[in-house]
Amino acid sequence: MSRPAQDAGVTRRQPVSGLPVAIAERLADMAAAALVAELETWPKPGLVSHVDSGSHVDMDHTTFRRSAAAIRPFFGLLAMAGGAGAEMDRLRQIGREAEAAMLAATGGVNTHRGAVFGLGLLCAAAGAASAEGTRLSAARLAEIVARRWGAAILCGPIPLHSNGSGVLRRFGAGGARAEAAAGFPQMREIGLPALRQGRALARDEGAARVQAIFALMAKVEDTNLLHRGGADGLQDAQRAARRFLTDGGVGQDDWEARAVTIHRAFVQWRLSPGGCADLLAATIFLDAVEGGP
Repeated sequence: MSRPAQDAGVTRRQPVSGLPVAIAERLADMAAAALVAELETWPKPGLVSHVDSGSHVDMDHTTFRRSAAAIRPFFGLLAMAGGAGAEMDRLRQIGREAEAAMLAATGGVNTHRGAVFGLGLLCAAAGAASAEGTRLSAARLAEIVARRWGAAILCGPIPLHSNGSGVLRRFGAGGARAEAAAGFPQMREIGLPALRQGRALARDEGAARVQAIFALMAKVEDTNLLHRGGADGLQDAQRAARRFLTDGGVGQDDWEARAVTIHRAFVQWRLSPGGCADLLAATIFLDAVEGGP
């Protein structure tokens, strides 16, 4: 397997890291696999999957597959940087390169900008923990992100024309930056427990991921939902998710038909919980780090 820095389009300048390349490659594989698992989750209200494009007209399953492959090497670089004790400026540099590779692969479509940020930080934290010889866990990675880079995340530049910055100005929502700086509490306290509850209810990985994204949708202040539907759209989405969960989630005999109905309503309303999708991918990654099913 090639070294992370030898992939086409990846920067050749790396910090000296105590992390073995094989571990960085493994973490990159896990991050890319988490993105694919999120993509293949169905039914997933308003979001792109292998079945349809949800509420999106500019991207599809193939677009996301190309994007995941393009950004995979950068997760390895982020792990190496974390293992070298890199500061946030270095992580941002790698993230910008990953975003450029994503846009080149998708023809300018933003498929995984949020995932590059969240999953990238977790890969950097996993690299740091691995270099220290400590056991990987969701709590450990969250602690590293908050302690090492939390303040820099909150003080960093905000893109003036991004959906997230517009929502921040209009609604005061903290979004992905606040979640990461705090050590990903929603992922650890909502996503992971719901994923494992879904396994107990349905004994099926696809269903478990559906349970997790509905749990996230029910509680997370998703800035993409706010951008597309305003406060009313967010509240409608959260109510629909809560109703699905209250009725039994994926433990219902007809859970898939119920989820499909909600998906179609989201498409009609043009709602897409993209922030929750990023959290689901990161949840899947953390679950794999802790040993999976």
